[in-house]
Amino acid sequence: MWKEYFSIPNLMGYFRILMIPVFLGAYYNAKTPGDYVTAFAILAVSLLTDFFDGKIARKFNMITNFGKMLDPVADKLTQGALAIAVTFKYPIMKVLLVFFICKELYMGIMGLYLLKKKDFHYGAQWYGKICTGVMDVGILILLLFPEMDYQIVFVLFVLMMGYMIFSLVKYVQFHLAAIRGTVMTKKQEAPGT
Repeated sequence: MWKEYFSIPNLMGYFRILMIPVFLGAYYNAKTPGDYVTAFAILAVSLLTDFFDGKIARKFNMITNFGKMLDPVADKLTQGALAIAVTFKYPIMKVLLVFFICKELYMGIMGLYLLKKKDFHYGAQWYGKICTGVMDVGILILLLFPEMDYQIVFVLFVLMMGYMIFSLVKYVQFHLAAIRGTVMTKKQEAPGT
């Protein structure tokens, strides 16, 4: 049992979570270009850890049920930390942060509900993956250019909010269909589909 919780990929997941306050502190206190480089070096280490933990788990057969839960939690906490970081420089992003938190709470609640009530297992849908990609790229642009022109910031804000709203609407439709039983799980699909 302890081996499952303390496998190398899971230790990397814990490390990523521990890096969140370190990154936020470094970015919040950044004043010079060197300070920003330090903050991004911390973030880069976290992102590299995320990249390698799954590869190590698959290559050395260290995939665990706990790890399957820990990895997306660490991903969402890291993404939330990035969303918090952009609010330090761009106050309009507080709206994005609040919506992000509400969306992720909804996704967590619905995921648990469907898992417990319907034994319904599903992965991220295409619209969720696009939303995550748009959010990550938009936030990284804002973090890399802390003195960006307000009009560009506003365009990025609208783009990220638009994709987040689109993704949420699609997930609500998906969850309603799952509750009604009109969505097939991978277990229910016929062979070859």
